[in-house]
Amino acid sequence: MRPYRFGPTGIRCAFGVALTAYALVGMFAMTGHAGQARPVSAGVYSAEQAKRGAQLYTDTCRSCHGPNLEGLEGPMLTGADFLNGWAGLPVLDLVSKIQNTMPQDNPGTLSRPQATDIAAYILQVGKFPAGQAELSAATLPQVVFPGGKAAPAAATAGGAGLALAPAANLAQFMRGVTFPNANIIFNTQLVDPSTVKPKMPVPYDYVLWGGTVYYGWTAVEQAVLALKETTPLLLLPGRRCQNGRPVPVQNADYQKFTHDLINFTDELWKAVQTRKQEAVSDLSEKLNETCANCHVLYRDVSTGTASEGSMVADRCNPMPKAGGRAQ
Repeated sequence: MRPYRFGPTGIRCAFGVALTAYALVGMFAMTGHAGQARPVSAGVYSAEQAKRGAQLYTDTCRSCHGPNLEGLEGPMLTGADFLNGWAGLPVLDLVSKIQNTMPQDNPGTLSRPQATDIAAYILQVGKFPAGQAELSAATLPQVVFPGGKAAPAAATAGGAGLALAPAANLAQFMRGVTFPNANIIFNTQLVDPSTVKPKMPVPYDYVLWGGTVYYGWTAVEQAVLALKETTPLLLLPGRRCQNGRPVPVQNADYQKFTHDLINFTDELWKAVQTRKQEAVSDLSEKLNETCANCHVLYRDVSTGTASEGSMVADRCNPMPKAGGRAQ
């Protein structure tokens, strides 16, 4: 798939919308920590550690999250909505998020101890009591936020009076949604998302301007989430291929290819949270393979061999004319 270049840019917002998205998508395997989990209410940080964290918060987070963590440009970092987003997850996930991705205009500049101190301050503001010992690398994996995550209810057609019906054919959907988001991920092979900040286009251009608003790792995160949420629409009944044939949503292999892509976005999301270009770039090749597995059967032109005969009727590309290529 040909890479499509998107340049990064930035708005300073110390956790950004990505923090909430990360909390909703991230998973914590409790196996291996059974019997060791400690709630954040058990005095898992010290007052002195929270004091250090308060100063760091003022210096790096306050402008986006507010003096009382109430949220301004960035989301709130206290209260019921914040806790619901992190319910059942380890504080280690929050610390890693702070260290790897914040502040958004200069990610990776906070050390692990500094990120841990900020997390301690967040717990203090959330009225979780201090203890004698500090949060540390040894205790972070076992300290968890209260509550658990219920599986999200699947949306059904007709919910809230809205019927899900395809408006685009499969080629239009792929070119408008899947292709551009995949290319943002493929572009990590060429450009480190943290290194480029596009300038305001002169003369003004809305498309180019958009790249100066959501850029860098934020754009990559959004692309992964867009792929995860929109890929199930490839299985929406009633959609047609560009050649007019029904999309073969009933075929077991087509369903498998679609679910493979959905599942792969979880792996891709974890890599993006490391903010390491190489980690995401390596997976971009796997993304290409995941796409190609489906393309070779349903998009690429058939050679007409006996082994492909059963697939010919389901091809989404127009069939080749006699002695020629598909149009």
